[in-house]
Amino acid sequence: MTSKIFKSVLFMTIAVLMASLLIVTGVLYRYFGTVQETQLKDELSLAAEATERLGETYLESLSSDRYRLTWVSSDGEVLFDSHADAAAMENHADREEIKEALVSGTGSSTRRSSTLTEQTIYEATQLDDGSVLRISVSRATAFVLVLGMLQPIAVVLVIAIALSAWLAHGMAKKIVEPLNKLDLEKPMENDAYEELSPLLHRIHAQHKEIEYQMQTLKRKQDEFEQITGNMKEALVLLDHTGRIISINPAAKTLFGTSSSCIGEDFLTIDRKQNMRLALDEANARGHADFRAKKNGREYQFDLSRIDSDGKNHGVVVLAFDITEQVNAEKHRREFTANVSHELKTPLQSIIGSAELMENGIVKSEDVPRFIGHIRKEASRLVFLIDDIIRLSQLDEGTEMPREDVSLKVLSEEVCETLADAAKLKDVSLEVTGDDGVINGVRRLLYEIVYNLCDNAIKYNNPGGHVKVSVAERQGTVQISVSDNGIGIAPEHQDKVFERFYRVDKSHSKQSGGTGLGLSIVKHAVQYHHGKIVVESEPNKGTTITVLFDDRTA
Repeated sequence: MTSKIFKSVLFMTIAVLMASLLIVTGVLYRYFGTVQETQLKDELSLAAEATERLGETYLESLSSDRYRLTWVSSDGEVLFDSHADAAAMENHADREEIKEALVSGTGSSTRRSSTLTEQTIYEATQLDDGSVLRISVSRATAFVLVLGMLQPIAVVLVIAIALSAWLAHGMAKKIVEPLNKLDLEKPMENDAYEELSPLLHRIHAQHKEIEYQMQTLKRKQDEFEQITGNMKEALVLLDHTGRIISINPAAKTLFGTSSSCIGEDFLTIDRKQNMRLALDEANARGHADFRAKKNGREYQFDLSRIDSDGKNHGVVVLAFDITEQVNAEKHRREFTANVSHELKTPLQSIIGSAELMENGIVKSEDVPRFIGHIRKEASRLVFLIDDIIRLSQLDEGTEMPREDVSLKVLSEEVCETLADAAKLKDVSLEVTGDDGVINGVRRLLYEIVYNLCDNAIKYNNPGGHVKVSVAERQGTVQISVSDNGIGIAPEHQDKVFERFYRVDKSHSKQSGGTGLGLSIVKHAVQYHHGKIVVESEPNKGTTITVLFDDRTA
């Protein structure tokens, strides 16, 4: 205890002495430096005035070992120097104070010697003829002043150390006894000496710090639980023995468990072989992943080892629902297969007809029929390719130019285009309702109305009708296409918008459809953030309504 008190008192004494020395030295050095700089400027002002009047005659008459005067021309040539031969001196145009004086009229700078024991102060002023008069003086640095005070500092330190040792010896006896009576649980309630207050305050502060850290840990734990609780992904934290430390709600739902599983072995809630192997691999190699179906959905499981200071502290189990991704991959594969099939069919028909004609097997009177068949299949192929291109553009989500479009006017244009097809099927077309102006992509909106009306005509009965109605209701715009045709069975209504899906494939082939029309409608409506509603009854007709949320779809 005596040693600690001695060191503390000694340290404080030396610290106070050194701080006082530095402060006093710095203040005095700055003060006298300022005085010297002011005096130097005054001297320069007087010398400049005299030089203006008397020129070099005045400068040669001066004699001073302390100050040095240098007269420099506007191009940097030294005209006079009180301490050296001007002719032998180098050009001074690059001197900081000279450059500053030539620009602003006055200049100043300070340069240290290579030994750091001396520094030179320069002041310069520009004369009326454009030349510059410079005055300089050398002074000792603060480092030299401190070196000069080493002896008195050493004497003071010796006295301070002796005094500190004497005080420490006496203080130790008085401090030991009260220390034995301290109540460290309630440090601020002790009636101790003032010298013990820092210690007691420190203990009290530590108690507060521990309490604060406990609150911080509790808050971070709450934040962690809040974050993981809102995660859609399932998250489980395991210790190095494989026991559950934490499990979020998504994981509880996925594994069909509750918070009571915390502290138990993770394999008690998932005993499958793939999970067991993944845990072993994660512990051995640091990471493992696999896919598995659970609760009717597809999940990606990622397991990562937690390492710290070269030790294994546990494993993080993270599960992602990738059902939509898997379905999308499946749909892409199906789409590729369907496209290949749909493209192959007309191509084979074209090639077959062409080969028959090339080999001369077709009779001359049948050639027009075969040529018409080739043209028909080629047209079907072009339509199919056009529809595939449209779907690809919609899938890419490319931004397209928008404009205000009247759905009623657009519907009238579509009906005019389809008039011949409707007449051929003996189907009437009618457009009614409001103007229905929305801000959208005209070409896509046209595709929506065209494909809905085209289907309504193709799958109608002779003598049937197709009615297009546009309505504006409370900031929304809707367009409905109704027919009294063959209708759609309930089990097919959710699938008719899938690519290449046909309710009656034989009828579709006869009607010349590509199987992509309603799929284009679906994607075009999604592009405009709209909604499709299908109402249909077999042999009674179909009504398909497209709703846009507002006028800026």
